[in-house]
Amino acid sequence: MPNISTDLLELAARFVNSTASHIFLTGKAGTGKTTFLRDLARKTHKSFVIVAPTGIAALNAQGVTIHSQFLFPMGSFIPDRDYHLDHEQAGGFFTQNLLARKHPLNSARKQVLRAADLIVIDEVSMLRADILDAMDYRMRSAKGNYHRSFGGAQVLMIGDLYQLPPIVKDHEWRILSKYYKSIHFFEAQALKKDGFVYIELDKTFRQSDDVFIRILNNLRNNVPTQADIAELNKHYRPADEIDEEGVITITTHNYKADKINQEELDALPGPSSFFTADIQGDFPESMYPLPETLDLKVGAQIMFIKNDASGQGEYYNGKLARIDYIDDDGVTVIMADTRVPFVLRKEKWENKRYTVNADTKELDENVIGTFVQFPVKLAWAVTVHKSQGLTFDNAIIDVGQAFAPGQVYVALSRLRSLEGLILRTHINPNGISSDAEVVNFSTEHNQKEALPQKLQQSQQDYLQRILATTFDFSPLESQFDYFLKDEKGADFEVVSMRGAVPAIAERIRAERPNTEKFRNQLLGLLYHNQPQQLQERLSKGSQYYKEFMRENLRQLFTHMAEVERFSRVRQYFSGVEELDQMLMKTLGEIERAVSIATAVLNGQDIVRDEHAEQQRVVWRQQRLGEARDAARENPALATTKSGRKRKKGESKLKEEKGATFKTTYSLVKEGMSLKEIAESRGMALSTIEGHAVKGIREGELKVHEVLPDAIITMVSNAFAEHKSLPKVFESFDKKVSYDVIRMVQASLDS
Repeated sequence: MPNISTDLLELAARFVNSTASHIFLTGKAGTGKTTFLRDLARKTHKSFVIVAPTGIAALNAQGVTIHSQFLFPMGSFIPDRDYHLDHEQAGGFFTQNLLARKHPLNSARKQVLRAADLIVIDEVSMLRADILDAMDYRMRSAKGNYHRSFGGAQVLMIGDLYQLPPIVKDHEWRILSKYYKSIHFFEAQALKKDGFVYIELDKTFRQSDDVFIRILNNLRNNVPTQADIAELNKHYRPADEIDEEGVITITTHNYKADKINQEELDALPGPSSFFTADIQGDFPESMYPLPETLDLKVGAQIMFIKNDASGQGEYYNGKLARIDYIDDDGVTVIMADTRVPFVLRKEKWENKRYTVNADTKELDENVIGTFVQFPVKLAWAVTVHKSQGLTFDNAIIDVGQAFAPGQVYVALSRLRSLEGLILRTHINPNGISSDAEVVNFSTEHNQKEALPQKLQQSQQDYLQRILATTFDFSPLESQFDYFLKDEKGADFEVVSMRGAVPAIAERIRAERPNTEKFRNQLLGLLYHNQPQQLQERLSKGSQYYKEFMRENLRQLFTHMAEVERFSRVRQYFSGVEELDQMLMKTLGEIERAVSIATAVLNGQDIVRDEHAEQQRVVWRQQRLGEARDAARENPALATTKSGRKRKKGESKLKEEKGATFKTTYSLVKEGMSLKEIAESRGMALSTIEGHAVKGIREGELKVHEVLPDAIITMVSNAFAEHKSLPKVFESFDKKVSYDVIRMVQASLDS
């Protein structure tokens, strides 16, 4: 698809980037929705996650499934806290209370949702209203903000409602119909209060044939004319007049497509060749983009199901070809459009999981599984459903048995022009209707003339929200209260450790009168339209609150480093990590408040300040490293393995001072890696890396015993160029850990 830049796409980017408004980005096939999603990372300064209703949709969007990210059970969500599930319903329905009690979010997923400023939902047309309300509840709970939909996070919904609709069974709808007018996502209660912006892209990049575009628009809007139907039916061909060479059939049912493909494959002479996918890690079968084993023959018509990842553009999703020959060197195909031979190469699909980086406290994407296979499938036929997102120059359309609203439109919109259309059955006017609720919804909300004015108001609302929430630390107070409610940590043997977290909590609580006064000042200046004074007051106040939050983090880092010294504290440490994340996120929001306000007040685009983000990470690594150094040198932390007060009659467990370091040194001498040592001793890798730093500094270890030569050379060269540790760390852009750099530094200093 060509590079797209239209007024509506630019407006959509601005709504995402400079407002807090929820957004529904829609448009017919080929208008740029997918390109917009691909470009999102460079368009926004916000931290985001991408989710989709199904495994295949998540794979195509390069995101994760809604159910895996939000830890939903299978079934329907009842948006009623007081609803009582009887025995028959309990297996197929869930409520807020059931989610909280039986399916709680673990710490890792809670941190991801808490870190997300933006939730992107792709293929939202398949998402049911009740599941969107369940997402809303999870976000409010994770962020501790029950006053705003999705806990204050922005939601960007992308999809085409004229594609195939969400599915609800009769027994589910009997209950859900008490809460929703229809099962479409736009009926979700979460969207009723805060509303959303409707942006419909209207420039088509797939079709350029004006007549065909008009017909498709009329089909989409439920207003096809007799002339439209007559024009389409001109392309009907009896079966004996259809040349199927290089053409795919789009039909309504799976069994039809499967039957055509199998019959055509069986009719080919010669043996089948089987190609099994290479599947690594966590890659569930529900996400397989292809059958695990491909059955191919010479002469088989195939279709590429993925765009060329090499960037050469040699094939795209939907491109047809025919297998020319198969040998030990691979599979050669002849492209249907150019007749050029091409040797297939395998492509990789990645199953991802969002995590919060332990070092930076920022959102990360981790690949947890891969699927490697030739990116092709048999393609004499495909269903309407599986043709979504594909583009064909020529196709045989067989939709005489269309059973769902929009099927005829979806099938026809796969084509570039009327010239490539072949109808196997006549179009029946009675089978082409679109969902009336969708048509009414689109007609009511599509008011693009009002979007510029709505953007301006939404930007002002966003600035007001930034000023009101950035310096409101009540969510922090709530998280600290939740952590302390069971007096966690009160039994540490080292007295100073018992009061560490309560001291930070009290310090934040004591600041409340100042934050209220500061917020009122800012909002007053905004209300009275005094932009210069507002920016000056915000800049000065932000400096104070940045240092305030940094001091809280320093105290927490000291406590974390002390807790890391002990075993059997995993649950406690997990809670401390959540406090760490919230403090770091608050620090980042304080740092961004000035640039966001300046941009909005001056009508500028808000850009991501990557340098400031890197500086924040370096600061964190330095302070945490200093805290760990201090903890390692503190003899009071070596009194017991758990760090807890000993119970009566329990033998005192003492470890000779320095023995823990010597154990690590001896295991290194035996040839174990630092990661293996951490796992065998049940300790954090960062702790073992700290041992290595100390050992290298004191001459007990050689840097070559713990790090590969390539890493040592690379980091040493960086020190020669940048001199200081922070600049070296920054130069590697988070790709080399702080402690690894410290090991090399220790070797250079020794």
